[in-house]
Amino acid sequence: MSDTPFGFGLPPEEPDDGDEGKKKDQESGGGQGPANPFGFGGLPGAGGFGGGPGADNPFAAMFGSLNPNDLGAAFQQLGQMLSYEGGPVNWDMAKQIARQTVSQGSPDGTKDTSVGPAERKAVEEAVRLADLWLDDATSLPSGAGSAVAWSRAEWVEATLPAWKELVDPVAERVGTAMGDVLPEEMQAMAGPLIGMMRSMGGAMFGTQIGQAVGVLAGEVVGSSDIGLPLGPAGKAALLPVNIETFGKDLSVPQEEVRLYLALREAAHQRLFAHVPWLRSHLFGAVDGYARGIKVDTAKLEDVVGQFDPQNPEQLQEALQQGMFQPEDTPEQKAALARLETALALVEGWVDAVVHAAAKPRLSSADALRETLRRRRASGGPAEQTFATLIGLELRPRRLRDASRLWASLTDARGVDGRDALWHHPDMLPTATDLDDPDGFVHREQIDFSELDKMLGEAADKPDLKKPDPKKKDEGEGETKGDDAE
Repeated sequence: MSDTPFGFGLPPEEPDDGDEGKKKDQESGGGQGPANPFGFGGLPGAGGFGGGPGADNPFAAMFGSLNPNDLGAAFQQLGQMLSYEGGPVNWDMAKQIARQTVSQGSPDGTKDTSVGPAERKAVEEAVRLADLWLDDATSLPSGAGSAVAWSRAEWVEATLPAWKELVDPVAERVGTAMGDVLPEEMQAMAGPLIGMMRSMGGAMFGTQIGQAVGVLAGEVVGSSDIGLPLGPAGKAALLPVNIETFGKDLSVPQEEVRLYLALREAAHQRLFAHVPWLRSHLFGAVDGYARGIKVDTAKLEDVVGQFDPQNPEQLQEALQQGMFQPEDTPEQKAALARLETALALVEGWVDAVVHAAAKPRLSSADALRETLRRRRASGGPAEQTFATLIGLELRPRRLRDASRLWASLTDARGVDGRDALWHHPDMLPTATDLDDPDGFVHREQIDFSELDKMLGEAADKPDLKKPDPKKKDEGEGETKGDDAE
């Protein structure tokens, strides 16, 4: 993960900007890291606005002692740097920095490469074979209309729309908080500055998201590694360069590693393609959790007020302590539990289905299963990314419990009965059910038999059958008799 939360510091490739860029180079030792991340040094106006650094104005140290008459010049310079008018995140910046991060290579030294014809063919064949094997393990039909092999840069391009949907709600809250940090007297006399601070928040998030997604691109092996559908619908995607790195130290043939990962990707595609409510359910759970996050404005104000352009590391260290706190409310706890359970159920189902398909066919199935379980549950790159971006650890904590539950359902009700639970979210197991999978299986069997009985009784009711002419005549006769009386 990046050591520069919220984008305080652009990658070395970022071009310098005129005299300000020269100053940044001088202060940071030849371009190794900007000493003044947002370019506020050298702003015009040294007169006494808001007192000296550390005065009541928390931005005094950042802006110097700005004269109100020079605010226009400050806005112009800041606007040139940010050059963004849009939502809470500067996604153009995020994309640019993600690609720059990818081009630098991953920490293990591997570089991104274009995918060749042989690798594309290998991925296509692996996904095709995986889909054939999955036909015996699940009643859900294939969800992959095509199989693609992506470079890391292509993964970035393809997944940014999903990141936007996930991150924008929290970024909006942070942008608002950036404006709220300004003292009331400054808000009254410098309304445009509030908008500029929100743009700054967009730049900060754009930089950090770009760095995080760029790092993640160096480790993911497909489009669904984190349990969410990040790529386009119907495209089973694998990253050959990362698959090679993943399998390098496993003592497993590369073909088996690729095929096992293709099984996981194809299983995710089936689930998200044929459970139409699932994507919105997961993204809605993330959004519900995000709405309950509060930004620590006191910490934000303190950090910004003590900002020293000559010591950016101090700012980075302060921000690394975290700016988000979940609301300690029943609603927030319920939202987190709902999200964690949903992630566990998705990953548990994929784990169980893939194991059933791979176990009879791949000698390395058990070893690969355990490796991926540990990788997924230990808080890998996905968890770190979300923890940094939206204060959320996106980890299926109950993965093994969910996998055991799905396996028990398969034994008790068969593949069709197990997969039928995806018809509606209310039919899925809850967090409590993960504690007692056998109890859930038994209870569901009773519930379904009772439902069948109720439907049968409803079908036998007279008002649901065709009218009996004889009974109709008798009824008419009684009516006539009543009338006569």
